[in-house]
Parts: sequence; C-alpha cells; structure tokens
Amino acid sequence: MDIIVIGGGASGMMAAGTAAHNGHSVTLIEKNEILGKKVLITGKGRCNITNACEDVETLINNVTKNKSFLYSAFYTFTNADTVKFFNDLGVETKVERGERVFPVSDKSHDVVDALKKYMRENGVRVICDTVTEIIAEDNKVKGVKTLGNKLLACDKVIVATGGASYQRTGSTGDGYRWAEKLGHTVVSPVPSLVPLVVEEDISGLEGLSLKNVAIKVMDGKKKIYEDFGEMMFAHFGLTGPVILSASAHTRPMETGKYKIYLDLKPALDEKKLDERILRDFSQNINRDFRNSLGELLPQRMIDTIIKLSEIDPFKKVNSITKEERRRLVSIIKNMEFTVVDYCPIEQAIITSGGISVKEIDASTMMSKKVENLYFTGEIIDVDAYTGGFNLQIAFSTGYLAGISV
Repeated sequence: MDIIVIGGGASGMMAAGTAAHNGHSVTLIEKNEILGKKVLITGKGRCNITNACEDVETLINNVTKNKSFLYSAFYTFTNADTVKFFNDLGVETKVERGERVFPVSDKSHDVVDALKKYMRENGVRVICDTVTEIIAEDNKVKGVKTLGNKLLACDKVIVATGGASYQRTGSTGDGYRWAEKLGHTVVSPVPSLVPLVVEEDISGLEGLSLKNVAIKVMDGKKKIYEDFGEMMFAHFGLTGPVILSASAHTRPMETGKYKIYLDLKPALDEKKLDERILRDFSQNINRDFRNSLGELLPQRMIDTIIKLSEIDPFKKVNSITKEERRRLVSIIKNMEFTVVDYCPIEQAIITSGGISVKEIDASTMMSKKVENLYFTGEIIDVDAYTGGFNLQIAFSTGYLAGISV
C-alpha cells in the first residue's frame, strides 16, 4: 500500500520506517528542512531516548494522563525494544540517574541520524513540503493536499505532527485542525512539563540551582504530588526537573489554587534540623545571625530565609529564642510558593491535550471515525513525566501504527 506519514519527528520517523520495513511504499512529509528538529533539542541536546525502568507497568505508572490507552503500544514496543532498536542502528546507550537512557556520545544528532538510517534502509521517501489538508471521502482517507493545492493520493495516512509546544520546531497545531475538520474531538492543549510562575518575590535567587531538595504540591489541604531531586529559580518563578513534573498535576490551572512547599533539608526532620542549627550557632556564638547560616544554606538563599524568618539579621545568635528557631526551621522545611500560572506553552516540553483517546483504537492507533487514518505521538491526548517517558510514547505509538497499517 501507499502510506503517507505527516511529520518527521521521533514518532513519525519510527512509524515511517516500520511501515516500510513491513513492505509498504512510504512517503514521509516534513515541513521543516531538517528531520527531528525537536528531538535534537531534547535533554539539552543529549536526547533522553527512554527510561530503563524494570517493566512496562512502571512505564504506564509514569504516564500522567490516559495511561490505560498506552497498554497495547507499550507492550508491543517496550523501553527494552527502544534500547535494542538504537543499539542495532549503531547508537550505544548508557543509563544515568533516574534510569534515564542517553546515547553514550551525549549527542542527539546520533539519535536522529539512526532514525534517518532506519528509514533510508527501508526505502522511505522523504519530501519537504507543507500539508494543508487530509482528504477523506465517505469517512475513508484518500490522500493529502500540500501547498499549491497539490494532491498526493494514498491508501493510509499516519499523522505525527506533534502538539503545540516548542512551536519553532514545527509543532504548530496543524494536526489538531485537520482532525477536527474530519470530525475528531480535540481536548484543548495546555502546557505540561513546563516552568511555573509564582506570586512570591524571588529577586536575588534567579539562576540558583538546588540539588537534593523535596517538594510537595497542595491543592488546598490535599497533597496532589511530591518529589525529590533538582530545581532552579528563574526570574518568573520555579523550574527544573521536580517542578516540570509537578506542573503535570496543576490542572486545571487557576491562580492561587496550588501551593508548592520546598523542603531545603529533606534528610533532616524538624527536631534534627533544630539540633543542627543549635550546633552551628554554638560554633558562631558571637556572630550576627546573618553570618551564621553559611554552612547550612546556599549563600544566595540566606537573605531570603532571614527575611522570611523575621529574625533581626544583626541579632547575635546566642540571643535567638527557641520560638525564632522554630520559625527558621519551619521556613527551611516548608518554604511556600503560590502558583499563579504556567509559563507560555512555547516553553513547555510537551503538550497535554490533543486528539481524544476515545476516538482512537488503542490496539492499532487508527481513528475510530475515519478509516485508514492513524495518529501517533504527542498529537494524542496522553503525556508523561520527564525521564524519557514521552519519547517512549512517541516510539511505541509510532511503531504500533507502523505495523498496524
């Protein structure tokens, strides 16, 4: 059969190569001049291709929306299959903290080159053009139109155009519009894995990175998420791995609805932290309070913590009361931030929202509304935490569509 794949990202290239490997004549259409533009910038240019978690259930549990939809895809093409796939194409891999899998070279170009090699070896035809419409008659795909009203006939179409994040890479929501025109429901796209804007003044902390901290996200009195790891302060608020993952749980976004509590010393409970502070004070007994926290906190956080504690920065540590220490401990263990909004969707790693999973056959990725129309990757209303899980979704759904056509 003649298959057209729209979109030359991770999922589209996997789908195209797999369909061609199974004997079909495949054309991949990409509007950018280069393939894999978004893949090239993932993992800060290193490309976290998947996660080396022990089993598929763990993959499923790291999906934050519509996880049950992905059972067939993940079991058909697992994270172990992804590693083997790239190893067989000459990309050696390594496992880092959090079971993240990267190419040994630390170069995302190697991942894109491997996918291009896979397509080339299987005879995929790649053309640089912009699709403007998917043509269907009697709810059955007939072809696509490109710029200049050029009609390309085909038997089946795989749509792998991505979401609405990182729009400079080509993910501009085209697939949503085509799907809606063909009768599909599109769940409104919102940012996910995105930095969070906070209400509090964090001037002076911009660019400060913290390691081995804990956060919890509260919706009123209900704890909805907690994590441990790295984060960073930015001029607008909070970012970094634990914050990006937390953003997947701040839905729906409403100003002031969510609060984030930062624990700067998660290894110490309040009693042990108080004991630690007392020891530090005893070694600095005649010092001003502002000069006594250098061993406990990053230098750039000291002024902020002192301000929040409402303790006189020039007070001698031997004069600080038990109540003042209690306030200090509470702030270090529960530094509070009020979430105002997401950063713009252009800054999001992925999009939450997209084609409703109710309208896609999870065992094939084919539309339930239009025969011979398939969806893969980020255009579908599924998303996951950071750590390679979203690229695994792209590879698994792309592979499943490739073998299903």
